[in-house]
Amino acid sequence: MAFEKTNPRIVRLIGNLKAASRESGAPLWRDVARRLEKPNRSYAAINLSKINRHTQSNDTVLVAGKVLASGNIGHSVTVAALNFSSQARSKIMAAGGQCLMIEKLMTEHPKGSGIKILR
Repeated sequence: MAFEKTNPRIVRLIGNLKAASRESGAPLWRDVARRLEKPNRSYAAINLSKINRHTQSNDTVLVAGKVLASGNIGHSVTVAALNFSSQARSKIMAAGGQCLMIEKLMTEHPKGSGIKILR
């Protein structure tokens, strides 16, 4: 038996991501929607140390899950995620970066170009 999502924010986000993918032809948003349709236990949980290793200064990163605060970040980076821990948010802001919700990133970059997905 398949269960449906009960969180209205995630249900709305999945629908908006699919619509953005159809309108702009960007496969990035379809991929993120498919990741969010999976069970919550399979969402990504990414530490700041991994973001620091895989990005350069002023990169844009998307995490289909939660950003956690383990490690440090040494450069400014824009991170969009479903959720952030409070310490992760403060560390990213202290490094000169930005923390965005996926919805905001989708409106700022409708074509999805220049965005890295971390799992």
